[in-house]
Amino acid sequence: GQEIVKRALEVAAAGGHNLLMLGPPGSGKTMLAKRIPSILPPLSLEEALETTKIHSVSGLMANHEALVTIRPFRSPHHTISDAALVGGGMSNIRPGEISLAHHGVLFLDELPEFARNVLEVLRQPLEERHITISRTRMTIDYPANFMLICSMNPCPCGNYGNPLKECTCTPANIQRYLSKISGPLLDRIDLHVEVPAVKYQELSSRRKGESSEQIRQRVVAARMVQEKRFSGVKGVFKNADMNSKLIREFCHLDEPSQQLLKIAMDKMGFSARGYDRILKVSRTIADLADSAEIKPEH
Repeated sequence: GQEIVKRALEVAAAGGHNLLMLGPPGSGKTMLAKRIPSILPPLSLEEALETTKIHSVSGLMANHEALVTIRPFRSPHHTISDAALVGGGMSNIRPGEISLAHHGVLFLDELPEFARNVLEVLRQPLEERHITISRTRMTIDYPANFMLICSMNPCPCGNYGNPLKECTCTPANIQRYLSKISGPLLDRIDLHVEVPAVKYQELSSRRKGESSEQIRQRVVAARMVQEKRFSGVKGVFKNADMNSKLIREFCHLDEPSQQLLKIAMDKMGFSARGYDRILKVSRTIADLADSAEIKPEH
């Protein structure tokens, strides 16, 4: 089951995009997120060296390890402090979870359960791909180029909008629950995907879905296209890393695509940041389809 969500995860992995999964309890959000490392491409040597430096500074390297070879997957508990997330300390400033997830995945399960001040510190590193920590004696800069994967229920009880189960939350409770996640933070998440409850027919079916390895092959092929595209650009490894200048250079739209995007912008009121993110995701979908041009279907 969950074919649409698996497709969204494939697109996210192929371009390094941030993703939010919204659905009732037990629909598979956490399980899907934990399977993301199985479809991510291997670390390049440059990425592995950067990741190893951060883990070495943090004292997380085992004695027999010389190099981090697997993309990090960090899943902090919702009780984490803002200092533990971004990094800190007085005499010795250590990297936080966002830097330990560099070139990997930062998974925030039950997003509204995190304190609002903790979520707000994500805004700057999501945009700039690094974090600057200032203390009285020193200022230090750590990289933080990670995929943010989030999951959340539609309300505290999880049944809001479910046609088969009654929601027991009051409107005020739902509003309080959702208000912890600010608009600017949501605007930095490229893909918002609804995860419906799994139907009995899908659970009981003997039909096998695609293996992680099959999906991973497509992701690796798309990443190789991006690696070739950005070969002369320092610090850009994937489509999600593109700045406005690179978007203008590599995300050309034909006339039908421009018309479609214009209608969407007018009707849905996307921000300038939203416009850029649509183009980045479209570029990734076109790469997965092995298309040099971005077309309306992408």
